[in-house]
Amino acid sequence: MKKQYLLLLIAALIFSACSSKKQIVKTNSAYDATNKIYTGHADTLSQMLLATNPAMLVDSLGRLVPSEFIGTVNFNLRKPNYVIIHYTAQDSVPQTLRTFTVTRTQVSAHYVIGKDGKVIHMLNDYMRAWHAGVSKWGNVTDMNSSSIGIELDNKGNEPFSQPQINSLLLLLAKLKKDYNIPRANFIGHGDIAPGRKPDPGIRFPWEQLANKGFGFYSDMLIIPAPANFDSTTALRLIGYDTSNLPAAIGAFKRHFVQREDSNRFTQFDLDVLYNVYQKY
Repeated sequence: MKKQYLLLLIAALIFSACSSKKQIVKTNSAYDATNKIYTGHADTLSQMLLATNPAMLVDSLGRLVPSEFIGTVNFNLRKPNYVIIHYTAQDSVPQTLRTFTVTRTQVSAHYVIGKDGKVIHMLNDYMRAWHAGVSKWGNVTDMNSSSIGIELDNKGNEPFSQPQINSLLLLLAKLKKDYNIPRANFIGHGDIAPGRKPDPGIRFPWEQLANKGFGFYSDMLIIPAPANFDSTTALRLIGYDTSNLPAAIGAFKRHFVQREDSNRFTQFDLDVLYNVYQKY
């Protein structure tokens, strides 16, 4: 009975993991080979979920600690709790798809959105994409394991198209509803990897997203920061890694100020920070 229950769960996982890919296979034969690899890898991971091996523990005298596996009936799949937004920094969607469908790059994302608004789903939301890299937000040091990565087709030095942002907003609304993702947890790659990554960059419309409930932004009426305001602590409370303080300042300004790309606070920047950190 236990094995039948597990098999049913795994079958559901495999179907969910592969269904979006199977739809792509029907309409885009150029990716038949990589879709087949995807399905095979998902099958391999499903076999890992079927394993019912007890923990093999040995004490300090070399004696085997008695153990067995008894399956609980109360469990489900882990779910994402963050959404990380990127720009591709590449020339086109086909180039990005190529990057994400060869093993040597060792990078991936759950979604890619083109300038025309087309959304390409590349990995089941419950699976772990390789998009965040070395990163940190608050106390979370493995962002890949708790987030969904969305790549926007953009070189990084150009405005984002409105069809692209419209599709992004629809996708964010779906993800927020599906996984109950907190408003504060819609952030950028540059936020979690300051000094290493700048995306989605100073041109990204964070205010437009905040107005729809995805992330925070500063209010129009900004209250001046008090004279004793601790800006480093405020950055850390928002979530920034302040071990490289200039990098954290630059990341904050690209997200919440968006006037200049620099690593130093002006008084206006401090006022914005004071306004923003009180929302967290």
